[in-house]
Amino acid sequence: PISSMCKESLKDSGLDNKSILRCKNMFALGLVCWLFNRNLAAAEKMLREKFAKKPEIAEANIKVLNDGFNYGANTHASVSTYKIESKAPKSKGLYTDINGNKATAYGLIAAAEKAGLGLYLGSYPITPATDILHELAKHKSLGVKTVQCEDEIAGCASAVGAAFAGALAVTTTSGPGVCLKSEAMNLAVIGELPLVIVNVQRGGPSTGLPTKSEQTDLLQALYGRNGESPMPVIAATSPTNCFDAAYMACKIALEHMTPVVLLTDAFVANGSAAWKLPNLDEYPAINPPYVTPDMASNWTPYQRNPETGVRYWATPGTEGFMHRIGGLEKSNETGAISTEPENHNKMVHLRQAKVDKIADYIPELEVLGDEDADLLIVGWGGTYGHLRLAMDFMRDHGKKVAFAHFEYINPLPKNTADVLRKYKKIVVAEQNLGQFAGYLRMKVPGSNISQFNQLKGQPFVTRE
Repeated sequence: PISSMCKESLKDSGLDNKSILRCKNMFALGLVCWLFNRNLAAAEKMLREKFAKKPEIAEANIKVLNDGFNYGANTHASVSTYKIESKAPKSKGLYTDINGNKATAYGLIAAAEKAGLGLYLGSYPITPATDILHELAKHKSLGVKTVQCEDEIAGCASAVGAAFAGALAVTTTSGPGVCLKSEAMNLAVIGELPLVIVNVQRGGPSTGLPTKSEQTDLLQALYGRNGESPMPVIAATSPTNCFDAAYMACKIALEHMTPVVLLTDAFVANGSAAWKLPNLDEYPAINPPYVTPDMASNWTPYQRNPETGVRYWATPGTEGFMHRIGGLEKSNETGAISTEPENHNKMVHLRQAKVDKIADYIPELEVLGDEDADLLIVGWGGTYGHLRLAMDFMRDHGKKVAFAHFEYINPLPKNTADVLRKYKKIVVAEQNLGQFAGYLRMKVPGSNISQFNQLKGQPFVTRE
């Protein structure tokens, strides 16, 4: 009740009722200053300068400014306050405010442009991923085709068809939708087709907390399909990083002929930040492994590049490369349907080796903080900001601590084992019951991993 509180605050000021009510904004400003931990001195100085010829007006506004600040402090008007600071100057350039879902959409468009391909999105609305569909639907002029399908299964299956046809194919959803898409995702695995699956994680299980945020779909992304179905997994770390993560997911899918899962979450997708408009010339090229005319005489659908293990891509209509692929296992040599035991064993290993080989094409894990620390904080995906601040706070208070945050989950960066085995104690902090911690124990046995797990549907709180 700001009006009545202003009247009470200035009842002895001698001002008339109209003048008193004109001070309401300063009461609100005081409350906002408390909420964001801002010192009132600058506002008081500005008011005294503005009303230098009317000091009684200046002092009235300053009084309600302080009363608004004190009201917030005395009544604990919010469960938490906020501190905004810029520790590093931003580089020069053109900036815009962007949220994670829009940045994801832009990253997909940029990758299609870089690869010289049309972008196809087959999707079905689901909170909190729908905004990607909304945004991409606006960009037909950039060669984007969007189809709101009748259900999640059709959305993913149509994207598999678009990948076979030669497009950069994408499907977007959240955890419940991934459950339905998993069969079509597996078709892309065995067909070795480039497909990007964006999972904007939310609270579960079932409908769960559809507007809240968790990191509970990690093992689903890694293993939530039948058979041995290896699939690269990338996790965006911030709203602006969604652009780069989406771009790299497309690059990996197209260059390594594999479906890729991009994990974001509701907090990252709906959060916003100042984003410097990128120069696409500075981004790495995207070169799909197309067949070449000289291959026509002896090419088969699963003929592979000997260095990368990636099969060559023959898009429909390429003369001399008519072929069929599908969900049944195929012969490594001829591409015909095969139930031969040794062939299946070989194909399973080839598909796994192709994904493992991607580790040669992604950045190594970066470690921040003290080089001689005994304690390493580990996180992945959208918890980056909170964990980074926790490390900074501990170091400011004399603790020696280091921090490693994972964007590339499968395969892990090549130096992961070396990093983890360097520290006496590791704390993996994540918004689930320990999925990434368990995955790291499996991939790097012998590492001394402890856990911090919390599932409240809300971001981590740094002080915790």
